[in-house]
Amino acid sequence: MHFSHRHLLGIQGLTAEDITLIMDTAASFKEVSNREVKRVPTLRGHTVVNLFYEPSTRTRTSFEIAAKRLSADVLNITISTSSVVKGESLKDTVKTIEAMQPSIIVIRHAEAGVPQMVSRLTRCSVINAGDGSHEHPTQGLLDMFTIREKKGELKGLKIAIIGDILHSRVARSNIWGLIRMGADVTLCGPPTLMPIGIERLGTRITYDLSEAVRDADIIMLLRLQLERQKNSMFPSVREYTEFYGLKESHLQLAKPDVLIMHPGPINRDIEISGAVADGEYSLILEQVTNGIAVRMAVLYLVNGR
Repeated sequence: MHFSHRHLLGIQGLTAEDITLIMDTAASFKEVSNREVKRVPTLRGHTVVNLFYEPSTRTRTSFEIAAKRLSADVLNITISTSSVVKGESLKDTVKTIEAMQPSIIVIRHAEAGVPQMVSRLTRCSVINAGDGSHEHPTQGLLDMFTIREKKGELKGLKIAIIGDILHSRVARSNIWGLIRMGADVTLCGPPTLMPIGIERLGTRITYDLSEAVRDADIIMLLRLQLERQKNSMFPSVREYTEFYGLKESHLQLAKPDVLIMHPGPINRDIEISGAVADGEYSLILEQVTNGIAVRMAVLYLVNGR
């Protein structure tokens, strides 16, 4: 199977076959991380630039590790110490980077659509590491990869996504991908944090947490993104936790082998209790581990390998 995309700008533009190819490639690369020498020469001689306009721990670090395990050279650009603080435009920053002849630019930005714009400005391959509230494709891919690894397949699974749907780029990528792969997706959160018309994507919506998790195979929590809320969209954090924070008692309503996911960072005891986050059903740290393999696969495939 051939990966026909030069960029990875979102999951919305991927077919089920594309998603399967990425996951299959990630499975082969995961073995590299278990070796004593965690490196293959696949991207030797290539340079990957991480251009992050927003803070990141998991995504930026795992892209760096992924590129290095493929033997690529890596350049991390810190915006706070770059010419951006002197007023340099995004276009000029991208053109300056392109003049250094990297192969791939990985970009995160607070505004939706920036990776698409960058892909039109440069000859490099562009990977979206999160753009505003639009998409976070590699997070969606690593979530699907983790689910498939544990459950065998995605088709027919009941998956509940809980929390701040309105501001979550992770939710959008997962919705596109999971539905495309045949999963049954239910969204749950306060009405003020539910995008208008989101059900047209093929999801079911409920505002009752107990109803959302009932008979679920996977429960995926989302971070409450207070930094993206210009006005308070619910009475208080305490009340949000009361109605939408996942607790151990909720797990009794789900399937006996339910698995718990969260893209991180976690607001402990707000969207998820510490006991659940650290419990036997949690896949949160496995998601981090799998993020390296999935990003290795994406770097490999967009580079035309």
